[in-house]
Amino acid sequence: MPTRERLDAFISAVESGDHAGAIERYYTEDASMQENAAPPRTGRDNLVAHERGILARMRSVSSRAVASVREGDRVAIHWIFELTDHDGKVHRVDEVAWQDWRGDRIARERFFYQPSRPA
Repeated sequence: MPTRERLDAFISAVESGDHAGAIERYYTEDASMQENAAPPRTGRDNLVAHERGILARMRSVSSRAVASVREGDRVAIHWIFELTDHDGKVHRVDEVAWQDWRGDRIARERFFYQPSRPA
């Protein structure tokens, strides 16, 4: 079960823009992520590589946690992401991340959001 301090440190890492580093430091080796109803991606190294691929396609990414709730090993975070691609087009994603933690690391995460739309 994550402490509030551990969860806040994770959120701070993401908000600082260290998305791939947050995955490296806060996820289990066998972690999985799932986007809406898509099949989950598995394995921390795979998750980091996927995140780096997304970031490489963007000029900038702004991340803000609107709210977070921790109940035992379950965490929900409401995120607002603004992604600017290399053409200058801005996409806004309003997302809820549902996480299952194992100790002080995220073992499973599922994202719920509508596909990106222009900001």
